[in-house]
Amino acid sequence: MAVDNAAEADAARAPVQPSKWRLGGALWLLGMPGVVAVVWALFPTLKANEALLPLPLPLGAVLLLSGLQTAMLLALAVTLGVWLAPRVGLRVPAVSCLLVGQPIGPALRAQLVPGMVGGVAGAAWLWALSQVAPTALQPSDPASAMPLGVKLLYGGITEELLVRRGMMTLLLWLGWRVLQRGQRQPGKVLVVVAVLLSALLFAFGHLPAAQALAGVLTMPVVAFVLVGNTVFGLVAGWLYARHGLESAIIAHVLAHLLSFPVL
Repeated sequence: MAVDNAAEADAARAPVQPSKWRLGGALWLLGMPGVVAVVWALFPTLKANEALLPLPLPLGAVLLLSGLQTAMLLALAVTLGVWLAPRVGLRVPAVSCLLVGQPIGPALRAQLVPGMVGGVAGAAWLWALSQVAPTALQPSDPASAMPLGVKLLYGGITEELLVRRGMMTLLLWLGWRVLQRGQRQPGKVLVVVAVLLSALLFAFGHLPAAQALAGVLTMPVVAFVLVGNTVFGLVAGWLYARHGLESAIIAHVLAHLLSFPVL
């Protein structure tokens, strides 16, 4: 009887979780402004160079299809997250509380300081990188640089949903199922491996944009992009694993906000 009472007390203290579809839909909507912002920001540049680009469709249709593709990837990422993350102990505590009508203050406060520390560290890292950035990655026209709003919405939020919530969650779940199936939760080593692999994939995902800016992927450009983004990816991945996805989002947004004047 005492065991039953203790179990009931633990269940009563456990936070109520929203339905998977409701959480997935909320996270998808959270990431969609970033998708729209990227498409909107690319339109003037592509329009100015439309005559030089061998586009198979009208520019508007190309941008629409690109946005739809990213929206579908985002939907896949949040779907993987809502189904797999609870099994490996990865959380989105503040959004979950909001969806079930619970106060989000405690969940946010627990992530605010780690996220801010990660954001300041990330901004300092980006500032240091700006001092050694290859000339090929420095835009000749400052007005052509990616707008701050795009960096905050897409880089800070959408990328975290795609890479951390989607890819890192999948990697951790796969490792757990293959290597530690008998354990209730993944071990620390497996979490570290998932953080590292997702950080590397996050870095490689920035190479196409670097090639578009530099024209050619030289060794200095590749090394700069991979090292720079992998280091921040490790920070964001650790925050997600240790504190929740919102802390990684806070860090990513703050890093872009503080480093915007220099990189």
